[in-house]
Amino acid sequence: MKTALTIAGSDSSGGAGIQADIKTMTANGVFAMSAVTALTAQNTTGVTGIMEVSPEFLKEQIDCIFTDIRPDAVKIGMVSSAELIRAIAEKLKEYQAENIVVDPVMVATSGAKLISDDAIGTLKEALLPMADILTPNIPEAEVLSGMEVKTEEDMVKAAEKISRTYHCAVLLKGGHQLNDANDLLCRGEEHRWFYGKRIDNPNTHGTGCTLSSAIASNLAKGFDMETAVERAKAYISGALGAMLDLGKGSGPMNHAFDISGEYIKESDRAAEQTGSGAAGSAGNGKEGV
Repeated sequence: MKTALTIAGSDSSGGAGIQADIKTMTANGVFAMSAVTALTAQNTTGVTGIMEVSPEFLKEQIDCIFTDIRPDAVKIGMVSSAELIRAIAEKLKEYQAENIVVDPVMVATSGAKLISDDAIGTLKEALLPMADILTPNIPEAEVLSGMEVKTEEDMVKAAEKISRTYHCAVLLKGGHQLNDANDLLCRGEEHRWFYGKRIDNPNTHGTGCTLSSAIASNLAKGFDMETAVERAKAYISGALGAMLDLGKGSGPMNHAFDISGEYIKESDRAAEQTGSGAAGSAGNGKEGV
């Protein structure tokens, strides 16, 4: 079995971060491992607390993974401090990690910065040049390219500039009212559009984590970059299309939409029986009043 490592923060609600990464990697047929950068207290309505690990402990986690079960691909998610970014870069270089996918989480959809300028500088200098592919959203692409991205042509120019700067592939994600659901894969001056159908689902918590982890999974299995991206986009479309609806805010996707088997069937039957039992209990209670 092929293996993949996620280096990211924990999402206590299970929809994003390492939880989404592990679910995605498992659903895409690779053995998932994790090095946790931070614990978060969060749910579908927001984040209430963050507790980072120390750089030393993060290095120890990565050491334990590479010296025992070497990953065939590495996905890196949100890392909020320069010290942790340097720790990751040091260890990936030491172990000559392959198939590195970086989701450069820096800017929220609202445009708000999620990490400090110091951390952004370290990310650009130490980690991004090691990547095989970057998966920025449009606001993040503006930070990395130093230009505004307002049109389709801007997306092409920004992606080409980022690709040349960091010598890697770039999957510039659409959305934000620009080319919604259409993503651009660029390697130098070569580019390909991946067109997607807009899925009317407000529950999009963890989409960036899921897409980058699916790409890493497919690279781990030996697919070329274009095929890995194509398969990852198909997977995330399926997860969104399953229309899972949990939580009071922007909820998670159904990462297990394509998983079937005896244990899944048993859980479905148990849920049906629980529902029937609850209805029966309610009826009995009413009759006894």
